[in-house]
Amino acid sequence: MKMWSGAAFGSREVKLCAVACGVLLLGSVQALAQDGSAGIEEANTLVRQYFDTGINLMYAVGAVLGLIGAVRVYQRWSAGDPHTGQIAASWFGSCIFLVIVATVLRSFFGL
Repeated sequence: MKMWSGAAFGSREVKLCAVACGVLLLGSVQALAQDGSAGIEEANTLVRQYFDTGINLMYAVGAVLGLIGAVRVYQRWSAGDPHTGQIAASWFGSCIFLVIVATVLRSFFGL
C-alpha cells in the first residue's frame, strides 16, 4: 500500500496532476468574443498618445549624436586627419536623417 505523502509521488505523477488541473481550469473559462474594432481603436488611441513622446525622443537622440559627432570630428581635425570632412558629413547626415524621419512620420500619419 502506497503512502500519500510527498515522497511517495514521483515526478510523473506530479506532472500528470499539474496537467489535469490545467485542463480543468481551461475548461472552466468561458470565451467571450468581442468586437475587434474596439481593440483596434484603443490601440490607435494609445499609439497616437505616445507619438509625440517618440518624436521628442528622436530629437533627443539626434542632439546627443550631434554632440558626440562634434567631439569626434574636433578630435580628428586636431590630430590632422585628412578625412575629417567625410566624417563630419556622416555625423551631420545622421542627425539630419533623424530630424527628417521624425517630420515625415508626423506628416505621413497626419499628426
